[in-house]
Amino acid sequence: MKKSTFFTTITFAFVILLSTNINAQKFAGLDKSPLDIAYYKTDRNSPPMVKVIYSRPQLKGRDLSKLAPNGKVWRTGANEATEITFFQDTKFGDETVEAGTYSLFTIPGETEWTIILSKDLDVWGAYNYNESKDALRIKAPVSSGDSVEEFSIAFDSGNMYLAWDTVRVSIPVSK
Repeated sequence: MKKSTFFTTITFAFVILLSTNINAQKFAGLDKSPLDIAYYKTDRNSPPMVKVIYSRPQLKGRDLSKLAPNGKVWRTGANEATEITFFQDTKFGDETVEAGTYSLFTIPGETEWTIILSKDLDVWGAYNYNESKDALRIKAPVSSGDSVEEFSIAFDSGNMYLAWDTVRVSIPVSK
């Protein structure tokens, strides 16, 4: 192969590689409510008891009562309904839930929220929520705290916490 042909071939391959990488880096339409995962473990080295996969909507100057209205079924996040997996039979609130994966819905209220575990999986939002598919419903008290811009779910000291704006909801979780 002549030097000029070799150089042309290498240059052409480099240009193709470079243009492919540039095009691959266009992340148009990234989700405005990124996905997150919260795990509950009794300690750092133990296997997880609970895993929650959810999207984190943001207030962005909007009123929480418009995004998660009191008295209406909410998907407990954004986009697809939140998914919660129990790796073993678990005490959730004052009820025992069987090991498995459920959709997590809530009905916000002023002083307490209704927490719903549904057998209906892989659903978008709460638009087609069907009460007949409920596996469990419990009540959880509402408290308040510092403002949180992004909806968040976390575990600490045997509780699952839901937090958004100044609203906090706590659900006890144990073996």
